[in-house]
Amino acid sequence: MKRVVIFSTNYFPNVAGAEIAIDEIAKRADGIEFHLITTRFSRKVPAKERIGNVIVHRVGVGSGFAFFDKLLSPFFGAFKAYQLDKKKPVDLFWCMMVTFTCGAPYILNTLRSWRKIKIVLTLQEGDSEEHLTKRHLGLNGLAWKLALKRADVLTVISTYLGKRAKRLGYSGPIHLIPNAVNISHFSQEYSKDILKDLEEKLGKKKGDVFMITTSRLSEKNALDDVIEAVALLPKNIHFIVLGIGEDESKLKRLADDRGVGSRVHFVGYVGQDEIPKYLKISEIFIRPSRSEGFGISFVEAMAAEIPVISTQEGGIADFLFDAKRNPQTNSTGWAVDKDSPQQIADAVNRILENRDEVGKTVSNAKKMVAENYDWERIARDMQNKVFAPLTGLS
Repeated sequence: MKRVVIFSTNYFPNVAGAEIAIDEIAKRADGIEFHLITTRFSRKVPAKERIGNVIVHRVGVGSGFAFFDKLLSPFFGAFKAYQLDKKKPVDLFWCMMVTFTCGAPYILNTLRSWRKIKIVLTLQEGDSEEHLTKRHLGLNGLAWKLALKRADVLTVISTYLGKRAKRLGYSGPIHLIPNAVNISHFSQEYSKDILKDLEEKLGKKKGDVFMITTSRLSEKNALDDVIEAVALLPKNIHFIVLGIGEDESKLKRLADDRGVGSRVHFVGYVGQDEIPKYLKISEIFIRPSRSEGFGISFVEAMAAEIPVISTQEGGIADFLFDAKRNPQTNSTGWAVDKDSPQQIADAVNRILENRDEVGKTVSNAKKMVAENYDWERIARDMQNKVFAPLTGLS
């Protein structure tokens, strides 16, 4: 049995695409014992527990001050990794993104030069180039360069992130291993009564069209552009927003200022178990991202068989193909330029006026998701291309 120690600043119960990827890959791996070191943000969560196929070690004091806990986590994490390796030799370190806690294996390898353990770094970041170069006085960009320099193998969830790594000086092996989606979960059917109850809860009337997004309410996800587009569209078109974030108050003010406050519905946080129901009562999924490392929400919407409108920024270009912009490829969605509310409104009208085109595009998207973004395939790639060669697993 090989031992792999994973480093991730966040883990369950704080869940996003990266944490789901760890869980899904770990529970399908063969011949590997997984330990995960993460930051203990609160004393309410246990310092150690098993979640699925992963033994989770939360390090730190659980002060409740997130930045303080993150700042200390590389040092606490390095010590915990040393303890795990001393108890039983570790075969591989796996870092999930360039984050605070993921500094731990680099610190340990530096201090213990006589026993360096190989490091796999997975890039999942969706931050813009400006964020990378200017955030925290450029320290983000420096952290990327240092992490890439010391990584033995790189996995990326999009072609875009692979190119970024090379641009920042990485010259080692790169494996494109994207995130995936639970297709059966997002394509499941619900009774008419369940869907009707949800429509009534959201006030959907006959003839209404629901555009929906599942995203953090942040500048990068460009929900302000969707609100601007709603003001250009007929009054029967509504925007359903699932998610929370720092821009919520600003977005609500914008909706009121544009006179569409009654047509933009901020639902708040909705768990993964409930999201497919909301997708099923909606006609269009939309998120015109200004930057994106991958964008699992788009793939989930495609699995749910609703048309998708987005930009082709970052990793989205790997799976969203527009009939006009990518004529050489089967269309899977409707592409717009970033910061273009009028293009969003035009795309909505195209979808509503061309049902045949919608049916063909939605079918193409569902087929592509099934072929390329299934967890069984992704986990197999991680096992065969990364874990087995680096640990000597036969």
